Amino acid sequence: MMLALSLVLAVLPLLGVAWTLINGLITTVDGLFMTLILLMLSGVFALNAYWEARDMGLVPKKVAAPAKAAAATKSA
Repeated sequence: MMLALSLVLAVLPLLGVAWTLINGLITTVDGLFMTLILLMLSGVFALNAYWEARDMGLVPKKVAAPAKAAAATKSA
């Protein structure tokens, strides 16, 4: 449920950015800052959706290589 909500809340600010661009409000300082705030909101919710998907196993976690194996490949 949290994944779906995060995805929806990540897309909604992008619609606001599109609306700002279509109406030409990006040329004002207010439009610029509104666009930046909306992009930040979208990024935060997209990051939360990524973490939720990773915790659910939908996105594989990266496994760190052991230090000995990495050192052996560098010296060879």
